[in-house]
Amino acid sequence: MPLIAFDALQDGGFAESEAVLDGDAESLILYRDGDTVRAWLNVCPHAGRRLDWAPGKFLKSKEGLLVCASHGASFELLHGQCVAGPCRGASLRAVAVEGRDGGVILEVPVRAADRHLVESDAPCDPEDAGMR
Repeated sequence: MPLIAFDALQDGGFAESEAVLDGDAESLILYRDGDTVRAWLNVCPHAGRRLDWAPGKFLKSKEGLLVCASHGASFELLHGQCVAGPCRGASLRAVAVEGRDGGVILEVPVRAADRHLVESDAPCDPEDAGMR
């Protein structure tokens, strides 16, 4: 299920979406830059508050930085690093997303424990899997 339709996110614009990460419901910031969408947790590393001034409404400076509505921390939009304000040098927590089938979806990494299922061409021996 997509977080948002790709075309609903304006180029150079932000949106907020909810997603379950590691079993917890989280608010995400989505940012579109041409054909690329980046996402971060909607949490300022300075005080742990949401960055939006109202749900889904984000401030962007004339320099093109994402600005925390609470304390004015300013984040560049390539890596989410704070370049000005009370948490200079800290970064937003990135969330991997991708555009697919007209939507923006979470990238689901293959866990190391499951990687052998994807990478192995060897036939499965039911006896090895504990099945008889």
